[in-house]
Amino acid sequence: MTAGKSENLKMLEPGKPPPSKKARKERSRGKATAAESANEIMEQHIWKDFPEDLFEAVIARLPIATFFHFRSVCRKWNSLLTSQSFSQQCAQVKQAKSWFYTITHENVNTGAMYDPSLKKWHHPTVPALPTKLIVLPVASAGGLICFLDIGHRSFYVCNPLTRSFKELPARSVKVWSRVAVGMTLNGSSASSGYKILWVGCEGDYEVFDSAKNSWIRPGSMPPNIKLPLALNFRSQAVSVDGTLYFMRSDPDGLLSYDVETGMWKQYVIPVPPHLSDHTLAECGGRIMLVGLLTKNAATCVCIWELQKMTLLWKEVDRMPNIWCLEFYGKHVRMTCLGNKGLLMLSLRSRQMNRLVTYDLSSGEWLKVPGCVLPRGRKRQWIACGTAFHPCLTAVA
Repeated sequence: MTAGKSENLKMLEPGKPPPSKKARKERSRGKATAAESANEIMEQHIWKDFPEDLFEAVIARLPIATFFHFRSVCRKWNSLLTSQSFSQQCAQVKQAKSWFYTITHENVNTGAMYDPSLKKWHHPTVPALPTKLIVLPVASAGGLICFLDIGHRSFYVCNPLTRSFKELPARSVKVWSRVAVGMTLNGSSASSGYKILWVGCEGDYEVFDSAKNSWIRPGSMPPNIKLPLALNFRSQAVSVDGTLYFMRSDPDGLLSYDVETGMWKQYVIPVPPHLSDHTLAECGGRIMLVGLLTKNAATCVCIWELQKMTLLWKEVDRMPNIWCLEFYGKHVRMTCLGNKGLLMLSLRSRQMNRLVTYDLSSGEWLKVPGCVLPRGRKRQWIACGTAFHPCLTAVA
């Protein structure tokens, strides 16, 4: 053995085994552990002095869906919901796309929410909602949803993201027949309060003011409005600049109520021919109409806009023809599950169950993934629903 080589060799101590070579996995694990501990030290050093207002600004700008995760991190994060400074940060953020709160045929006592930005379904629980009654979403405003039990007796208001919940006082007018419901904000956000209007076919109506926590009966219908009202209960009301619009027939047209002045108006507007399952929608102050147009065996979903000067419906868009081919020769029914800028349409027949969204601003049609319950496989049939703007700070 040469001297050069012997200098590079280390002598083994007697009775000591030669060092074993570590596996690559173990070496990698050791490096990862060291890196993690270094990161922990670095994060503690940074986050310890992180400004509180900047922290709230970051949280307010996260995608709404992350809320389900961060609120369970600690009490401090969960308490942000009641923080005035956090509410101010949220108010500065551009309003997210509408979400949809839906009820399925198989689970009428639990809701399913759809986030169109992530194309994902969420399955919230609202413990305060009565489980022995079937409670349906009938209107929304400012991140809050108004529910009415199927017996038309009790109203509830809820923020499905935060589970903020309120049962409204009993109505002073005992009307147990079906009613149409509209909801609007007193200001630019739910913090300024909201109003809920119900109207029955005989012309009875009341307004709930959250600021007073009571129902008010402002007066009676003017004599120029034909009674009884043939209200279209399939169509939810739309709110434009503090005025609620309801769809009616006989005569065909709209019924409006100005929440500030308490004035009712009636507009006679003929509906397009061969139309069925039609409902009102709203986009940027424009009043829209969506419905099924059926001629012979062909069926198509069409969109109209109300022309304010002529009070006539003008067709502005149609579902792509290749999608409509699936409806040919089938008895298709349609339910509109949301009517605020973004529509969700449930199209079904004996052989078909489809969900699509339509953006009234961009004219984009998109297919919606099926709604499947957690730990389930069966695709749920959507019964009804409403659109709402997700808001973490809206309080019922």
